[in-house]
Amino acid sequence: MAFNDLLKQVGGVGRFQKIQVLLVIFPFLLMASHNTLQNFTAAIPTHHCRPPANTNLSKDGELEAWLPRNRQGRPESCLRFTFPQQGPPFPNGTETNSTGVTEPCTDGWIYDNSTFPSTIVTEWDLVCSHRALRQLAQSLYMVGVLLGAMVFGSLSDRLGRQKVLILNYLQTAVSGTCAAFAPNFSVYCVFRLLSGMSLSGIVLNSITLNVEWMPIHTRAFVGTLMGYTYSMGQFLLAGIAYAVPHWRHLQLLVSLPFFAFFIYSWFFIESARWHASSGRLDLTLRALQRVAWINGKQEEGAKLSMEVLRASLQKELTMGKSQASAMELLRCPALRRLFLCLSMLWFATSFAYYGLVMDLQGFGVSIYLIQVIFGAVDLPAKLVGFLVINYLGRRPAQMASLLLAGICILVNGVVPQDQYIVRTSFAVLGKGCLASSFNCIFLYTGELYPTMIRQTGLGMGSTMARVGSIVSPLVSMTSELYSSLPLFIYGAVPVAASTATALLPETLGQPLPDTVQDIESRRKGNRNRLQQEQQKQMVPLQASAGEKNRL
Repeated sequence: MAFNDLLKQVGGVGRFQKIQVLLVIFPFLLMASHNTLQNFTAAIPTHHCRPPANTNLSKDGELEAWLPRNRQGRPESCLRFTFPQQGPPFPNGTETNSTGVTEPCTDGWIYDNSTFPSTIVTEWDLVCSHRALRQLAQSLYMVGVLLGAMVFGSLSDRLGRQKVLILNYLQTAVSGTCAAFAPNFSVYCVFRLLSGMSLSGIVLNSITLNVEWMPIHTRAFVGTLMGYTYSMGQFLLAGIAYAVPHWRHLQLLVSLPFFAFFIYSWFFIESARWHASSGRLDLTLRALQRVAWINGKQEEGAKLSMEVLRASLQKELTMGKSQASAMELLRCPALRRLFLCLSMLWFATSFAYYGLVMDLQGFGVSIYLIQVIFGAVDLPAKLVGFLVINYLGRRPAQMASLLLAGICILVNGVVPQDQYIVRTSFAVLGKGCLASSFNCIFLYTGELYPTMIRQTGLGMGSTMARVGSIVSPLVSMTSELYSSLPLFIYGAVPVAASTATALLPETLGQPLPDTVQDIESRRKGNRNRLQQEQQKQMVPLQASAGEKNRL
């Protein structure tokens, strides 16, 4: 409780905490915009083959003469007749029909621009034989998020939260802006990958910086506030995408604000807890006194000295830098248990989440409406999650959110395909539970890992989440074998992963651990309390047995 007592001494939740937490959380409004941006910038409008250049499209029936029809009576998207056909078009189920031979779209495509005037799909013709490239762009973005979790997680434990956060804001602003001006698809993918890396670092460092500056009793509130800000960003994305349908303008609009975030992040105060775990007691004292001054606690700040900090933060000074390697997550038994269990939770949450949210066009209704509904369900879901987290604990909240999400998705797999309202309802409910799970896992992970390896642990957890988001689109391809098979897989994984929470300790009301020894002490303390309770239960039984013997 030493560091928590120091935070209370310099103001607890004072002016500094309120200002810095809000400034750190504000960029989360645009996190959803980047994570699911391709639902709009890579939307696939209705399209069909363009006829040869010498075709007179102004003549009635001339365009239709080139277009074979599918079984639903709609023009084929990827085929055209070799020669224009006279009379009404015939259904086309193979490469030929009774009136003519078909061929691929050698002259390009004509797109319906009524909803999406310009997307990367229409600009670079990512349809038909090139349709896999569309998904490649999103997968490369997720690869960037994966790399960012691996790189910036451990880098933050070495350089500090603020320095890495400043770098991430600048990288997001530059790479996102460059993506908006990309001359070709390859350059676009490179800058999207770089954006994914930096956004991953922003999430990890924002959470850690806020958690390490807040007293114990406020951590759940701060985590929920960050989750709500992300959810509000989903509403914001729907509105911005509707108002700015051109993909380049939309990409630019969600990237430019990060230049402002980069500028004001220079005024953040580095985590005093990180300074202490790095052995820099002088910087710890300076940071705490600066916070005391901002909070109007100058007298309390003046009472702090090197001797006071040395006595209060002895563990951080002696154990801080000795075990900061990522290999400790596997080498140390106590950390290994946390790492394996949390990896399952991170993977399952992200795997199922992106299986739902990256297929908005598959619901058969307005993509903007679905985006709003998916954002709206987060509000009650995260409120319920916050209440459970704060009053019942992190462990039951994590288990329940994953278990309910998996059940909703599994039920959706057996609902008939034509029941659009029922299927959409279960998908929305499952998405809300997964959003609540994300909200909990960020907070839970930050509270389980000790300070000297907390950021690395968060980075490895986010790495497993990105693995889930990369694998998720591949699972959707199994629909070619059986239409509901992806849903069964998306549902089974979170149900199975929810059992891992039984192996994790509860952190409600507990101080943040600073060293591995703190984790071991927590486990021993829980074991001792359990033994004491068992002994108390045995005493009445022994007493009653003695009375029976006397009788």
